[in-house]
Amino acid sequence: MSTVTTAAKSPAPARTVTGGNALAGTRTLIRFALRRDRVRLPVWLLALTIGTIATAGNFQTLYASTEQRASVVRTMDSPAGLAMTGPRHYLTDYNFGSMMGHQMLGFMAVMVGLMSVLIIARHTRAEEETGRAELVRSTVVGRHAHLAAALTVAVLANLVLALLLAFGLGGAGIEGVDTGGSLLYGFSHAAIGIVFAAVAAVTVQFTAHARSASGMALAVIGLAYVLRASGDAGGDGTVSWLSPIGWVQRTYVYVDDRWWPLLLCLALAVVCGGAAFALSTRRDVGAGLRTERLGRPHASDALTRPFGFALRLHRGMLFGFGAGLFLMGAMYGSILGDAEDMLKNIDQIQEALQRVGGASIAESFASMVMIVLSVVASVYVVMAALRPRAEETAGRAEPLLATGLSRNRWVGSHLAVAMLGGTLLLVLAGLGIGIAGAASTGDGGLVLKLTGGAIAYAPALWVTVGVAVALFGWFPRASTVAWIVPVYAFVVGYLGELLQFPSWMANLSPFGHVPQLPAADMSWPPLLILTALAVALTLLGLAGFRRRDLETK
Repeated sequence: MSTVTTAAKSPAPARTVTGGNALAGTRTLIRFALRRDRVRLPVWLLALTIGTIATAGNFQTLYASTEQRASVVRTMDSPAGLAMTGPRHYLTDYNFGSMMGHQMLGFMAVMVGLMSVLIIARHTRAEEETGRAELVRSTVVGRHAHLAAALTVAVLANLVLALLLAFGLGGAGIEGVDTGGSLLYGFSHAAIGIVFAAVAAVTVQFTAHARSASGMALAVIGLAYVLRASGDAGGDGTVSWLSPIGWVQRTYVYVDDRWWPLLLCLALAVVCGGAAFALSTRRDVGAGLRTERLGRPHASDALTRPFGFALRLHRGMLFGFGAGLFLMGAMYGSILGDAEDMLKNIDQIQEALQRVGGASIAESFASMVMIVLSVVASVYVVMAALRPRAEETAGRAEPLLATGLSRNRWVGSHLAVAMLGGTLLLVLAGLGIGIAGAASTGDGGLVLKLTGGAIAYAPALWVTVGVAVALFGWFPRASTVAWIVPVYAFVVGYLGELLQFPSWMANLSPFGHVPQLPAADMSWPPLLILTALAVALTLLGLAGFRRRDLETK
């Protein structure tokens, strides 16, 4: 008997994976991001476009005569006026086009930057924070796909905005607004938006939380605006060259139409984008480059209570809005001394100020500005009031409510922070405009008057919180509808005064029932009714939240 033995084959050596396509899946993620933002992006783009075109049309009405435009030039040619608007060179030929570049470009740069930052944070850090990015990365998706997709969506959004603005303004038939200048105006927005998108791509690498990353990027936007403002107010504009906002304003659109400053924006965006990709390789998915600080061995007494814990969660956003509103109020207050000269030849604004009333033009103008400050504060209270919804959808509410913590105490802690924090923001805004206004007019009494006028809007903020919690309690998936309240309040409260909207439109907004102090007399019944309405809406929302099921993960 013979046996034949077959030698077993040696296993093939394992193939060493030396690399891979770091951008694999990017196109799929781009389509997915556009699908998710199919409502958000069109709303952003249409709002920015329509607001710009409407403003250009209003300039024709407000400054119809050469004398009116000459009066604006004299008023704007001051440190406060230039800090609020842009470089002095625009004033050399102040037609309707140069007005757009001078008065709108810096403000719109902030809004476009905000849009870009939110796009990046939503599609990168927020995905990691919720754990979805890790699941997606476990498939055939490259390391850089999420960041590349987010940047691509942000670039596409800014390019579409550029084209909408270019064609919208170029075809409006406004004197001084030509096709070439409109194209530059549109792409100036795209350039600054792409810069801040790249900045956000860097900030999302440092922190593990989307809110912190957005806050860091927004702080950069604020710093850029402050550098631009201080440089233009200083006269020579040297400091403005440290700001990308200063770069786009120095295109001198509709005046000189210089394209080359946009190359500086492109270069900065490339550098920041490259740095973001490089930094992303030095951290784990879901983690940030910044080392998390070790907490205390034992929680403080405040953190063991719902209100103290909610305040800790809202602390960063509250500080940011507080600093921003104080500075915003101070900037408006710095021009109160020049308000009479600035507005004396503008018939529509004079009519609006007469409807407001007041002993002086400065007080009437401050009363109109107070609406803007209160609407900005309402943005904070909506964000704070909707924080329980974010905690619920992220799965963090369920473990808390599984303990002895009641639903009312949990939601009520966030609502208390929203209401008290919103009131504090009004105080800071009133102090900012009051202190700067007193310095510019020499009237020290404006500090108390304007601070009191700002606090009067607190019941309107509370109603805004009530609307948000009522939607959260009964219709949680529609809770974002609460954003209609601040948007509508700005449109009818500020623009409605200039465009003479019918009075019933203002009555639909809680801000329309607040006495416009210090120009108007104090009236307590509307404030008491608004407070009662806020209480009723809050109780209604809490009742709805107790009755419905909690969204679980």
